[in-house]
Amino acid sequence: MKELLLPVALQLAGVLIIIAEIFLPSGGLLSLMAVGLLGYSLFIVFHDISAVTGIYFVLADIFIIPILVLIGLKVLARSPATLRGTLASSAGVVSHSAELKKLKGREGQSITALRPGGTAIIDGKRVDVVSRGEYIDKDRALVVVEVTGNQVIVREKQV
Repeated sequence: MKELLLPVALQLAGVLIIIAEIFLPSGGLLSLMAVGLLGYSLFIVFHDISAVTGIYFVLADIFIIPILVLIGLKVLARSPATLRGTLASSAGVVSHSAELKKLKGREGQSITALRPGGTAIIDGKRVDVVSRGEYIDKDRALVVVEVTGNQVIVREKQV
């Protein structure tokens, strides 16, 4: 019984270090330490005790370690260290200005050449715009055709 004390202690230390690796990112150093402890424990059991006991230790490792890792990940997912909120429009989070939607149909003037992207002045504001693939020279009259997300699509105004 005394001969099992050191291998069991090494196994427990290895499992604790694996759990610590889940919570303390170490770039894999803790994992290497855990593998070393578990491997040395198995070496002692197979070499000094018996192969049958060694197989029991291996089977225990195969079942216990993945279960403990899953439990650790579930605990980590519920901990304050993780982001629980979602960034959704229903929560008031927007990735683009609502003001851009109001630009549809408005007229402006290109202040850079659009190749197809560039900058224009629309309603007195500087706006990043894009054409539908055509080149538009600087200082040309533009019309906003469509607004999708952050993209303001324009065409040259026909006179």
